[in-house]
Amino acid sequence: MHDNENGCPGSRRPLVKRKSVLVAFIVIIMHALGFLTSINALMSTRTAPGTVAWVVTLNTFPYVAVPAYWAFGRTKFQGYVSARREQDSILAEVLTTKLYHVNSFVHNPTPPSDRLQALERLAKMPFLLGNQLDLLIDGNATFQSIFEGIDAAEDYLLVQFYIVRADTLGQELKSRLIHKAHQGVRVFFLYDAIGSYRLPRSFINEMSAAGIHVRRFNSSQGLILPFQINFRNHRKIVVADGKYGWVGGFNVGDEYLGMDARFGDWRDTHLRISGPAVLGLQISFLEDWFWTTGEIPDLEWKPTAAQVANAPVLIFPSGPADRLETASLFMQYLIHTAKRRIWISSPYFVPDEGVMGALKLAALRGVDVRIVIPESPDHLLVYFATYAFLGSILDADIQIYRFQAGFLHGKAFVVDENLAGVGTINLDNRSFRLNFEVTAVVEDNDFTSKVEQMFERDFLRSRKMTAADIHTQPFWFRVVSRAAYLTAPLL
Repeated sequence: MHDNENGCPGSRRPLVKRKSVLVAFIVIIMHALGFLTSINALMSTRTAPGTVAWVVTLNTFPYVAVPAYWAFGRTKFQGYVSARREQDSILAEVLTTKLYHVNSFVHNPTPPSDRLQALERLAKMPFLLGNQLDLLIDGNATFQSIFEGIDAAEDYLLVQFYIVRADTLGQELKSRLIHKAHQGVRVFFLYDAIGSYRLPRSFINEMSAAGIHVRRFNSSQGLILPFQINFRNHRKIVVADGKYGWVGGFNVGDEYLGMDARFGDWRDTHLRISGPAVLGLQISFLEDWFWTTGEIPDLEWKPTAAQVANAPVLIFPSGPADRLETASLFMQYLIHTAKRRIWISSPYFVPDEGVMGALKLAALRGVDVRIVIPESPDHLLVYFATYAFLGSILDADIQIYRFQAGFLHGKAFVVDENLAGVGTINLDNRSFRLNFEVTAVVEDNDFTSKVEQMFERDFLRSRKMTAADIHTQPFWFRVVSRAAYLTAPLL
């Protein structure tokens, strides 16, 4: 008897066969895409462990790994033009004609400093003289200074933050910017699309209606570059009239003023600069603005020297569009050149092997190496990942301090007696390879002394870790720590 049309097995065989062919076709396509993508990973992934992980995963489980790689695995930011590095770009050409006044402020120490020259070559920016510096510790001092600068602006304001919230602090910032816009001051406002994803449209619309130029830094810009979502613009910059600038760890949100019960007191560091180095912050902002808008606003480029100080300052922008891994090389070089001490504060401490090796070698040379990190995390994976290698760090006589008096978010360093810095770089893979960052590096004994005193106060409010902190952890904790460390390239 033949199969009929009323649900008998014979009528379903062609359909089942077509489904099998379709499934086989999808499997073949996905594995082909996995193989081709693994070649891209082989040629472009910057670390050997990362390359091995991606190549194996892409070829064995491409259904998830292929979209994950194109969203999170890329380490090179495409399409961004750096005026500091791309000498044939439109932006570089414009800046070359406007920055000739800066030449008279370029720092040329006698005898020449190999350390400073190497940092300048890495940054593609010079140390500039004629700067006055104000170290800003914690939120009230920082935002009081920023708001005073905003209120005093006469021509333009450049405002850039990674996170902007529409809470009390955010509303205060918005109100002051709108007030300046109504006075005729040009305001350019840039925020990161991922960091500020909760920012309501009404907040933006209100600023735009007041004449503020508001733009979102979107790393996956347009149809040509849709897969760059793992990159972030982590910079925090305010510039007033090209004369005064602010840079450091603060974003805009009530928690940064210690008003969030989850974190309690918020320990952070910012820096106010007046002098020619402010133009370095302006260049960093302009590169990001140009990427976002394709526009080059008319700004002031004639440097104004501070009247009461002459500190040499280098503005060090870094990011995934750089040809070299500038942020990681920057930290490694600081560590390698330290002769007596290097103290670093960072809320996230998951350094790559290059930085970890440099820290251990410095300690073996007798350098006083101290790292200050939070006791309580705001990122659970980072907290566990940190424990994966702290044992070997402590074995090398590196001192790890866990800050007790709230959440530590400041990013600062001291090298020997005359070099210090404040900025946005964390000691993790994201800052080294995935984020756009900026740091102010200062060669000045007086400023270094102030940063040293800040560190000394933080040490007193921290507990010093011992080997027992690692060895007494339960087995499950150590397993989770090792597993979390595997996610370091994405953290």
